[in-house]
Amino acid sequence: MLIALALIVSGQAGADPFDWLVGTWCTEPRNGALACETWEPMDKGVMHGEGRTQSERGTRREAMRIVLNESGAFFLARPQGQAPADFRAVRIDPEARAVLFENRAHDYPQRIRYWREGEMLMAEISLADGSRPRRWAYRRTVR
Repeated sequence: MLIALALIVSGQAGADPFDWLVGTWCTEPRNGALACETWEPMDKGVMHGEGRTQSERGTRREAMRIVLNESGAFFLARPQGQAPADFRAVRIDPEARAVLFENRAHDYPQRIRYWREGEMLMAEISLADGSRPRRWAYRRTVR
């Protein structure tokens, strides 16, 4: 993974390991809430994203970024009303369209995982050992 990541960061590889995330993705409405994520294409090693949950209580937003640099790949989360948190990629599999980020020092979540199941985008947060999981299944609404 590190060799592939180094090639991508240095511009020697043509593929973005996260291009399968690009687009706007939404869940089916559940308990009066709708969750959506929008991911922009990678630009100069940075991929911008936004999470938005709409419910009868209002809209909550989360600014997100995936950053590729010489040190690795990082997921930077900036949830509305909470402290920012950064997670390091511990597993990237562009062929399987999957990534796992971890920050064991964070309270919750400690693990953020994205993967594709066919046309669905799956996301899961949990503790580092996989306990206390929360999972979302998204359908692409806009490319």
